[in-house]
Amino acid sequence: MTKGRLEAFSDGVLAIIITIMVLEMKVPHGDDLAALLPLWPTFLSYVLSFVYLAIYWNNHHHLMHTVTHISSGVMWGNMLLLFNLSLIPFVTGWMGENHFAQVPTAIYGVVLLGCALSWVVLQNAIIRVEGKDSALAKAVGRDRKGRISQVCYISAIPLAFVHPGIAGALFALVALIWIIPDTRIAKQLQKDA
Repeated sequence: MTKGRLEAFSDGVLAIIITIMVLEMKVPHGDDLAALLPLWPTFLSYVLSFVYLAIYWNNHHHLMHTVTHISSGVMWGNMLLLFNLSLIPFVTGWMGENHFAQVPTAIYGVVLLGCALSWVVLQNAIIRVEGKDSALAKAVGRDRKGRISQVCYISAIPLAFVHPGIAGALFALVALIWIIPDTRIAKQLQKDA
């Protein structure tokens, strides 16, 4: 398998995930702005999830720049990531339709944690193939952003049962941390060039 084929497949799956997610949004029955008000939780959950998917797509693109060999471990790590990302439309719709109720919000956090952990699995699979002195291994280092994100998700899941707004704020915080492009890989590739 070539890197290009893996990237193309991943891009296609992410495009389908985003399409499914937007199709979950229902058109309001009414022709005035007031008809949109009941949809705000669905729209808010959609925006948050769209941002997450955009972050994963962007970082996946950068991650693939470090890859020279595709192993079965890399392929399965990538499939695990895509599996977890494919759950986002379901939990987004569930959380939005139920106005950020406790259980859907907690399960949303479980899915985001699954995405984060599968990202680590994919990174580690690439580092195993590319080596401990590879650009990715050097760029990732101790991966503080990744660890902070995991702590936020792990905290948000039980906090959703205390107050879903707190969990939602933690999800938004992680998105804000990652929406600023992660330049570690690009900087490392420039150093190695």
